[in-house]
Amino acid sequence: MNDQRFVVTDAFWKRLEEHLPGKASNAGVTAKDNRLFLEAVFWRVRTGSPWRDLPSGFGKWNSQFRRFRRWAKSGVFERLFNAMSGDPDLEYALIDGTIVQVHQKASGAKGGPQAQAIGRSRGGLTTKIVALVDALGNLMRFMLLPGQAHDMKGVAPLIRGVSFGALLADKAFDANWLLEELDVRGATAVIPPKANRKQQRDYDANAYRWRHLIENYFAKIKEFRGIATRYDKTDCSYAANWNLAATLIASR
Repeated sequence: MNDQRFVVTDAFWKRLEEHLPGKASNAGVTAKDNRLFLEAVFWRVRTGSPWRDLPSGFGKWNSQFRRFRRWAKSGVFERLFNAMSGDPDLEYALIDGTIVQVHQKASGAKGGPQAQAIGRSRGGLTTKIVALVDALGNLMRFMLLPGQAHDMKGVAPLIRGVSFGALLADKAFDANWLLEELDVRGATAVIPPKANRKQQRDYDANAYRWRHLIENYFAKIKEFRGIATRYDKTDCSYAANWNLAATLIASR
């Protein structure tokens, strides 16, 4: 392909190759054209294009789609992102949620929309992504929910097993159970109190100003059209695209 934005460079490939299935050292059949395949899936998450519109230079669209689904189901893209992420800066962590529109063609998967993290909110069919980033604004974890779900549903799974000095979040996350959990951990809650809280509490307003880091990350990853609008029917495939886009961001 001529557009260099979509090419896996030699330096990037050296970092990726050892984390992919089908290496020559692996038992069984060695995967063919892993590098070309990665270029294909990176191209698709950037453009948000249907699989059938995959340029012929990337190979047969149906073959690339089937491999994408296999790798998505087996967690390859998640492992790839984790390998590229490096060690997080956990002086503090930030958590928030964002909503993306679900294309009408993305509905209809087995189990119904709720089972695929698709719900209805003011914008119609939507998916909510709750994410945890580190003190540098780098993604650590994310979780998909139906669009109408409250952000708090993603908190417990995302912070489980993660040690940080403080947690920054907006007032939507002002819940007693979370404040108690952070207190037990010895972590500071940098979360403004809700207006209807009977006993108002203090929080570090200066530290709270850094909450823009997670908003910046959402803006950055939504530059990928396959992220900003969900075209994938299954939550597995859409999560794979998040991991692909996050891998590219982490590699910069």
